[in-house]
Amino acid sequence: MQKPQRVEILGVKFDDVTMNNALDFVKQMINDTQKHYIVTPNPEFVIKAQKDNSFLTILNNADLAIPDGIGILAAAKYLSKNFSSIPRPIRVFLSPIYGLLYVGFSTAFKQKNLDTLAERVTGTDLMINLCKLASQKGWSVYLLGGENGAVQQTRRVLTESFPNLHISGSSEQDPYLTTDKYQIPPSDLLFVAYGAPTQEKWITKHLNNLPVKVAMGVGGAFDFITGKQKRAPLFIQKLGLEWFWRLITQPKYRTGGTKKWRWKRQLAIIKFVYLVAIEGMKTKEKTG
Repeated sequence: MQKPQRVEILGVKFDDVTMNNALDFVKQMINDTQKHYIVTPNPEFVIKAQKDNSFLTILNNADLAIPDGIGILAAAKYLSKNFSSIPRPIRVFLSPIYGLLYVGFSTAFKQKNLDTLAERVTGTDLMINLCKLASQKGWSVYLLGGENGAVQQTRRVLTESFPNLHISGSSEQDPYLTTDKYQIPPSDLLFVAYGAPTQEKWITKHLNNLPVKVAMGVGGAFDFITGKQKRAPLFIQKLGLEWFWRLITQPKYRTGGTKKWRWKRQLAIIKFVYLVAIEGMKTKEKTG
């Protein structure tokens, strides 16, 4: 199986894939004899990985790491630039300022030029496309996680959207809470909605003991699929402002049975932009 080319941002590796590339790669995973897992890193993942080495290792060992976020594409483009022709004193002073502006605003104004990574591939879109493909290929799907009945609602919506989709089962509760034996039936695809990094750590801990071929953490995808959380209009997504849409439409989010303010979580985006700007300066100093 030939792996896609990878781009590294702040130590986290991303596969340079389009949606079609990702789907083709999953086909190969389903058809071989190994177990695989997919991750969907965005700027929040990258920031979490800066202080969590086990999470960083999980992300970088994934069989497929899709670039889930326009900010990721902007960062990759910025880090690929070379400012060595600019005198070092000016470069050291201006590079982080330029980086902040570039990564912070190029998502809105320069999206067509972001060619270091082919395109943004969101976890929700990949999950939906995989379910569509599964309905065509006869693959079985298992849904795990979510809160307040979201997994059952997701199951209903998916079967209505793809009548031929075979969902082997669904559960909100972790099957390992009451037993050390898996309760998941043999399935081709397993979607886990526990939120990052919990879902990725759960998958890598149990994957070898699960009768599944490909597992993927999908975060809040169940809420998007059921319409509980509305996705931003397409023009908002193209501007790279989906994070702002979620902040306005869902100022609080539920995790682990409790509600938390989303703005605190999204401070990671500001930190991401800042760290990428500084990393760009370091890189340019080394190559200058």
